[in-house]
Order: sequence, then structure tokens, then C-alpha cells
Amino acid sequence: MVTAKTKHQPEILEAVVIRFVGDSGDGMQLTGTQFSDTSAMFGNDIATFPNYPSEIRAPQGSLYGVSGFQVHIGSVEISTPGDNVDLLVAMNPAGLKTNLHAVKPGHTIIIDTDAFTKKNLEKAQYQTNPLEDGSLENYRVIEVAMSSLTKEALKDVEGLDNKSITRSKNMFALGMVYWMYDRSTQHTIDFFNKKFKSKPNIIEANTKVLNAGFYFAETLELIPNAYTITPAKMASGTYRIIMGNTATAWGFLAAAEKSGLELFLGSYPITPATDILHELVKHKHFGVKAFQAEDEIAGIASAIGASFAGDLAITTTSGPGLALKGEALGLAMMVELPLVVVNVQRGGPSTGLPTKTEQSDLLQALYGRNGESPVIVIAASTPANCFNYAYQAAKLALEHMTPVILLTDGYIANGSAPWKVKSVSEMPEIKNNIVKDVTENWHPYDRNEESLARNWAIPGTPGLEHRIGGLEKDKVTGNVSYVPENHEYMTNIRAEKVKRVQNYIPNLETEFAETGDLLVIGWGGTYGSLHSAVKQLNEEEGYKNIGFAHFNYINPLPKNTEEILTKFKKIVVCELNNGQFSKVLKMNFNGFEFLQYNKVQGLPFGNTELIEKFKQLVK
Repeated sequence: MVTAKTKHQPEILEAVVIRFVGDSGDGMQLTGTQFSDTSAMFGNDIATFPNYPSEIRAPQGSLYGVSGFQVHIGSVEISTPGDNVDLLVAMNPAGLKTNLHAVKPGHTIIIDTDAFTKKNLEKAQYQTNPLEDGSLENYRVIEVAMSSLTKEALKDVEGLDNKSITRSKNMFALGMVYWMYDRSTQHTIDFFNKKFKSKPNIIEANTKVLNAGFYFAETLELIPNAYTITPAKMASGTYRIIMGNTATAWGFLAAAEKSGLELFLGSYPITPATDILHELVKHKHFGVKAFQAEDEIAGIASAIGASFAGDLAITTTSGPGLALKGEALGLAMMVELPLVVVNVQRGGPSTGLPTKTEQSDLLQALYGRNGESPVIVIAASTPANCFNYAYQAAKLALEHMTPVILLTDGYIANGSAPWKVKSVSEMPEIKNNIVKDVTENWHPYDRNEESLARNWAIPGTPGLEHRIGGLEKDKVTGNVSYVPENHEYMTNIRAEKVKRVQNYIPNLETEFAETGDLLVIGWGGTYGSLHSAVKQLNEEEGYKNIGFAHFNYINPLPKNTEEILTKFKKIVVCELNNGQFSKVLKMNFNGFEFLQYNKVQGLPFGNTELIEKFKQLVK
């Protein structure tokens, strides 16, 4: 029997970590997204981490078929989706078993008791029922017959089959969590009205179940009062929650607008990069030409053709696709055309862990082509700054007439965070090397004296006829040349052109300490975890001399890198691979000892493990 209670004023918290878990058909991604969006509307800082199986529909109730969505909201700076979970919503035994380790002792677990059948317990490899054997006594467990209560709430709604009714139970859980954290249900109801406007019975069903969960939580004695997280203090401006892949697509849209060029995407679908293609397809009204090719090679080859014709050309992929694109990428480097290749890294090798994150494509990006084939390599580090680095990748490619590889990863591509909306007028200028005035002594490989970028001659322009292809070029005319000295000259100048990009990128900066006992180094999508861990350590007594340097520019490295390295007694390089960036640093900077902290589990770093490692190194 549930007794009513008196509503108290919500208890104010600085931050909270919530994880929704269940079968891949339980709607956990939608549930988490709706909670995140509602909290963003409220003004909280946010970081999210979707985690789902590779299979489209993994076997129901299986341990490896669990789909989860974690969200960290706060009134303070939020850099990561969080380590230790304050609230776990487990829709089945498998979700509980695979995620219980993350819940802080004494904190809350909401469980759908209807799912804890003998059959589901066996699938989750439970010998006994955890709701009865005392194994959850260290947690505050809220047992809810969620499936039954959902059916009861929908008994008067017409036109719903049993499957539709069962699928609505995630909204019951969401309603409960909305009450617990003092959130309004209105944003989600507005979402129902928009998404299902042609299906009024679905709108009615989801709204009823959402409200049922909300009011049910209000009656529970196990939840003494609601909590609230006040809005975060952020720089003034207009914000929206954005996923990394969406931000990447928008960054290219802004670059095309700023450069005055049309945007061409030649791509082949691959997890976790496909959402960039999906997003750009929506923007044909901006002049976007999106081409879904028959394979990875056709994707990059079509982009090279578009670049030759004068477009801002990009191609998107993940690790296996980058391997296939290697030969054509070498062609783009050889003919010196602007091209951006986005590699959203995932667990490898081969098919590996398609829906998990990793940083193991770095050496492939730097060296994965035949011959001396240097290209610019940069890496985004948060979901929001995927916008900035997509824009910067396009700028570098256009201004230096060479391919750029932009590395992101599954963690930041699928994660989301607040992004301050920018106007194209605020973005840096993008120049290009398109030949506008045809002169008699024009040559296709005339170069800018400072950047060494060659001319960009658009085909069809009278007087700009020239040869192009994969054979070595004469250093002036662009005609095929087998002269040994010419090949050596061209090899060296293509490398020098990439090296000179150092003059056009910002210097490396350290956070928290400019000199000290330990320098923590990271690159790419590990930024949030490393920043958060070093920040937390610097707030503790005895750990004030730990600095943090994060690399977004990999080839070339910032000019002042060696100067930064000399200021710290110890250096540790943290990567989600077995030490690829540390190898790069060792090759470039002799005389330094680069300690390593590596993780290859398909998961991001956790704060606790990082802090423990850094304390060991300092001691």
C-alpha cells in the first residue's frame, strides 16, 4: 500500500549522475535524451554518454544486449558524464547486473520488478533473485511494477496493441525521475505532440504514462523529497544541446558559408560516423551536395573530384573505412587538393567494437599510406568543439591545399553537451587559393611563398588547362616527371608545406599549472575526463603542481611543445589505446621520459582511476 506524503522543498544538489539501462528495445536512449534536453532547457550544464550494443536488436534479456544512457547534470562545470552513479534506473535484471558496480553505496536504484522473472534472471546469469537475497542492502532500492502500472494507466486508451503499451513503460520511469529531480514534464509532452502529430493515440498514451510515473513518485515514502540542481553559471548567449556528430556537420556548413564555396560530402555509411551524413542531407537548402556512395573508396574518390571542381569537399568514415580510403587519400595529397577526411574512431581492429570508443587510429591517420605522404591531422576534444575543429579542418585544407584528417571518436560523437550558438560572422576568415586572374606565365604549381600552398585552378577556366593525376609532377608545370631530383624536391616540399602549418595554429597551453611535479598529456576526446581529474586534484592539499596539456593539433605539433615539456619533472601521456601518441612524442622529442596510462576497453577514462594514477606518480 502506498501512502501519500507531504511535499517538502526540494533539496539543492550541485550535480547528479543518472544512468538509464535496459534492453535495446526499452527506449533508454530516448529516455536519457529527453531528460538531458529538459535539464538543458532548465539551464544545467550537461554531459551525456550513450552506450549501446553493436547488434540492431541484441537477444532480449542478455548481458551483452544492455543499452544504457548516462547523463551528468550540474549547476557547476560538467566536463564528463561522471563516474559514480547517483541514480540507476534498471528495466531488467541484465541491466542491473552489468551496471550495479557503478552505483555509489547508499544511493538509489529504481527497478521494474515485472521484469525480474525466473526466465530473465537466468538470462542475466543470476543464481538467486537480487531483490530477495540481500545483495542490494547497501542501496536504496525502489521496486516498481512498472509494466503493470503502465498497462493500468493505458487501459482506457483505444487503438493500442500490447507491444505499444509495453514500449511506453520507459516514460513511466522518466516521469518518476522528473519528479525526483524537480523537472517539468512539459518539454517531453511537447516532443510527443511534434513527433507523433499524426498518431493522437500514441501522444495520449505516452503523456498518460509520463504523468502516471510523475505522480506515482510523488506518493512514494522511499523518496523523502525531490532534489533540484540550479542552473549553471555560463557565459551569456544562446545555447543548445548538441551531439558531436551534429556539431561536426554544422562546422562544415559554417566553413562553406564563410569560404563562399559549395559543400560536397561523398560518404559511405559506417558506425559511428553515419549521423554526419544524416545531418548534412537535411541541409540541401544551404547548397549541400550529399552523395551516399557504393563503398568507402567511391566516397573519397567522389570528394576528390568535387574538390578538383572547386567545392569544399569532405568524406566521413571510421577506422575500417579510413584504411580503404588510404590510396585515394594519397592521391589527394599528391595532387595537392583540399580535402577533409573525418574519422570517427571506434574500437578495433577490423570490425572490433563498432559502438564503443577508442583512440587507436592515430598512427593510421599519420602514416597509413604508401610513400612519403604527410597530411595535416587534428582532433576534436568535446562534443561542442567538434564544430570548431570541423571548421578549422576546412580552413586548413583550403588555405594550405592539402588533405586534413579530423579525428573524433564514438564518445564525443554520440555524446552531447551545451554549445553556444555562433554566427558565421564571428568565425575566422577562410581564404582559398583559387586562381582568379589568368596570366601568361601562370603555372599550376606556383606556390605561396609563406604557406607553400599551390594554385587551385578550377577546370573549365580558359587559360588554366593543366594535367593532374597520381604520377609525380614537375615542380612548376605539373606535367608528369620521372626526374629523380624533381621527385625528391616535390617529396620534401609537400612535407615542408605541412610542417609550416605550425605557423598558422595556436601554441600549446597548460591548464592549472605552468610548471610543476607532473604534466598530464592527452589528445582528442579524452579532454573532459583528464581536465576533470586534474582539476579535482589541484583542489586537494598537496597536489597544486599538476599541469594539464591537451593536444588538438597532432601533425604538425604546436611550435612550443618542447618548451612546455621542459617545465615539468614527470610527464604522463593518457590515451585510449596502447600508447600511440606517446610514440609520436618520443619520435619528436628526445631526452624526455614519457610515462603512459592506457585503457583499451571501449570505454572512456573514469575520474577515480585517473586520480589514483596521478597521485601514485606524484608520490
